[in-house]
Amino acid sequence: MLTPTTTRSASIAEGLAHRRLSQLPGPAHAVDGRPRVAVSWPGGHSGESPADVHLRLRSARQLALLAGGSAGDLAEAYVAGELDIDGSPADVMALAALLIGDPLRPQPGPSRWRALAALRSRWAHRAMRDAEQVRFHYDLGDEFFALWLDPLRVYSCAYWPQPGLTLAQAQQAKLELVCRKLQLRPGQRLLDIGAGWGGLLLWAARHHGVQAVGITLSRQQHAYVEGLIDVHGLRGRVEVRLADYRTLDPRRERFDRIASVGMFEHVGRAQLSGYFARLHALLRPGGLLLNHGIAAGGLDNHELGDGLGRFIERHIFPGGELVHVAHGAEALARGGLELLDAENLRPHYARTLWAWSDALEAARERAQALSSEQTVRAWRLYLAGSALGFERGWLQLYQMLATRPDGATPPRQWAARSDYPYTRGHMPG
Repeated sequence: MLTPTTTRSASIAEGLAHRRLSQLPGPAHAVDGRPRVAVSWPGGHSGESPADVHLRLRSARQLALLAGGSAGDLAEAYVAGELDIDGSPADVMALAALLIGDPLRPQPGPSRWRALAALRSRWAHRAMRDAEQVRFHYDLGDEFFALWLDPLRVYSCAYWPQPGLTLAQAQQAKLELVCRKLQLRPGQRLLDIGAGWGGLLLWAARHHGVQAVGITLSRQQHAYVEGLIDVHGLRGRVEVRLADYRTLDPRRERFDRIASVGMFEHVGRAQLSGYFARLHALLRPGGLLLNHGIAAGGLDNHELGDGLGRFIERHIFPGGELVHVAHGAEALARGGLELLDAENLRPHYARTLWAWSDALEAARERAQALSSEQTVRAWRLYLAGSALGFERGWLQLYQMLATRPDGATPPRQWAARSDYPYTRGHMPG
């Protein structure tokens, strides 16, 4: 039972919450995209009717959170089951965008946080910690991811050269885009770092005739790809290893081509120059590298603000670190590689994430049976929230094509480097 004191507190919190919601810009959902919002709690209700988004608080105490909490605080409360959210993911994210404001505001004391972030990055990305963090994210179970990924289980940004493609077709187009940028040819040795469920690894071997080696830190992914190699009769042409990139020895093996897809964001800012230096050593002179990874939208942000970065760190991607593409290009150059081409696929990733979000929504009951209600709640927010982030430019997705300069091409003999991308004529139309 509420005492007079708690009743007054709830009333004050209700007023603050109502004020926060009423200050959101725009008159109505049908006019400018602002969703109509309602809030209810035991013994009370506030907001518009009918509502596009209905926040159902389990306790009047949560009104204080709604009145003054960060987006990360609200996300934590939802995952913990302290509030429920009724509404489509698109409407929920439209509300979230209004509440969040600008999560790319420069963080105070950039030199100070950079020093602290560098220390944290070095600690968080030791080989043992990286393995633990990758398994936290990926070892939820193959069946969980299969519910909302495409049949090849490509867990990275798809590519829509034509707007009418399905997600499966767009993922195949992305695999082919990567292979074309690398100018793969039969007999070349390809290294796929962070091979996932083997989509690129097997596509490159089957469609471009390469000898492919993939590495992953996920035991479940490793076992799955081992099975695919036998199913497709590629034993001897494709190999997958349970290994960290730092264990690859350039004195024993080198590669004509390297693909790093979805690995960049796991490396850690303090380790990026060393990462690219290792890839430089593993790449034959004149070889090509394609780095495909998520980048921060702001120059001076090591994570999304308003508590969103902390939420993702806790529930989804422990150890994940984002840098602006400018810092990524600098690290690549410090590693001894030459940047040849860069392409931002940001809108493609927004569309990819909405497709994943829709698929997870359609399979929520099965997803919960395979994991837990808390896990599904976190992933619902993560997928739809990430889609919003790419739509708004808070997050970006870059493919950077680079080479290890060989220094051996005779003067004026351009044809000696027939695989050098003098033009983009080798790219799919």
